[in-house]
Amino acid sequence: MAATTVAEIMDRDAPSVTEDAGVEDVIGLFKEHDVGALPVVNEGGRCVGVVTENDLVIADEDGDLHIPHYIELFGGLLFFPPELRAFERRLKKASAARVHDLMSEPAVTIEPTATVHEAAHVIVERGHSHLPVAEHGRYVGLITRADVLSALHQGA
Repeated sequence: MAATTVAEIMDRDAPSVTEDAGVEDVIGLFKEHDVGALPVVNEGGRCVGVVTENDLVIADEDGDLHIPHYIELFGGLLFFPPELRAFERRLKKASAARVHDLMSEPAVTIEPTATVHEAAHVIVERGHSHLPVAEHGRYVGLITRADVLSALHQGA
């Protein structure tokens, strides 16, 4: 019988990480558990974000972190705001020592009672490959794009 709910396909033992964990801890968990994303939980067990392998790779189109473009006007510097904001985000991640500075927030989660089709919709709509499962906001597991595809294929 094919799985119909997220609870049936989620990994209840998937690792998570806290906001104050170090970058080294995240890298160690990625290697140890062979995962590409870690839900970030607060002290109450609520899923507040996600940190992925991509969050550890900071690069622009040329592969480097560059100082933003600016112009000199009347003896002062004028930065272009959109570029500056993007630069600040990249700089914050590049210099991050803790998960809080790396993670994407807020976390996009799904309830364990949701259907596999609902999970597929969220994964496709958001472009995620990992989706934390939260029951009343508390982290209880993780599903991946592969989990959802497998469940949908078995139900076909």
